[in-house]
Amino acid sequence: MRQTHTASSAAPPDAPTPLLSVRGLATHFPLDEGNVVAVDGVSFDLYEGQTLGIVGESGCGKSVTALSIMMALSRPGRIVAGEILYRKRRGGGPDETIDLASLEPNGREMRAIRGAEIGYVFQEPMTAFSPVHTVGNQLIEAIRLHNDVDKKEARGIAIDLLRKVEVPLAEQRLDAYSWELSGGLRQRVMIAAVMASNPRVLIADEPTTALDVTTQAQILDLMRSLQQQSGMAIIMITHDLGVIAEMADHVAVMYLGKVVESAPVDDVFHAPKHPYTRALLRSIPKIDAEAEGALATISGAVPHAYSRPEGCLFHPRCPDFMAGTCDARPPARTAVAPGHDVSCFLYEDGGQT
Repeated sequence: MRQTHTASSAAPPDAPTPLLSVRGLATHFPLDEGNVVAVDGVSFDLYEGQTLGIVGESGCGKSVTALSIMMALSRPGRIVAGEILYRKRRGGGPDETIDLASLEPNGREMRAIRGAEIGYVFQEPMTAFSPVHTVGNQLIEAIRLHNDVDKKEARGIAIDLLRKVEVPLAEQRLDAYSWELSGGLRQRVMIAAVMASNPRVLIADEPTTALDVTTQAQILDLMRSLQQQSGMAIIMITHDLGVIAEMADHVAVMYLGKVVESAPVDDVFHAPKHPYTRALLRSIPKIDAEAEGALATISGAVPHAYSRPEGCLFHPRCPDFMAGTCDARPPARTAVAPGHDVSCFLYEDGGQT
């Protein structure tokens, strides 16, 4: 029988200690209509300089996982179980590991980490910027929040940051409003604001959504370049497997709040194990497909939040469904290869490989 455990073992040989370690994270939204289980026992490790891709359909809990790490959940969302272990910087000494889930969301310690050590690039920067203040004013505010500088110095830093993220005419753009900029430029300014504090972890939530393919490629190249320069770790949240293939070192596939497969990126694309991962890959359009052929789809629909299936959450849509097993209890998380875990009955007790 294969070993089962609760976290990915994809540790780079030169970084044995995770920078961020999520263990059994559960986030619920208790509403009048019922309790919404948005994140259900998620576990993964993130290492310095690594890009972790979190992929899955809309509503699978990707963004709520990220907001839980940031301790920035909207009400009535709350973390009900698990740990978020982060190696916090400590001036003049070794890093200090703290459990972010134990901190007050608006307390001084969490506010010192949020934005400064863990940055967040929002899915739609248009909604992240104030439309009545220039992007420069907002960027300068972010710089002064995490740096002891006056307004003039902060403006100089802001111009340097805009140049670093390859915004043309940086001084002029600083005095523009967000609605005067293209989607690509807004995203670059958002990344500049996040990089103002030199974060150790960057969470990018669908950073290329609504951008044309050329601008998408530029934004991804920019993020990769900034990562190489600073050594920061990135959590890339997306439904786009093309982005995952280009950016990620390790991938966590989520379905209905659970990580159903966790593996190095090459294993996910060349040796996927979970039926859901395989279905996602089949749904990618192929360049050599017949022009009139139908695109592959995943059968059924994501269950309603108030009617989660018993047993394996994917079993109502699964082509490998085994009655009396898949609908009886949740599958254990099983190691099928180094750094490759899957939650599926096909691989328990010496099953498929």
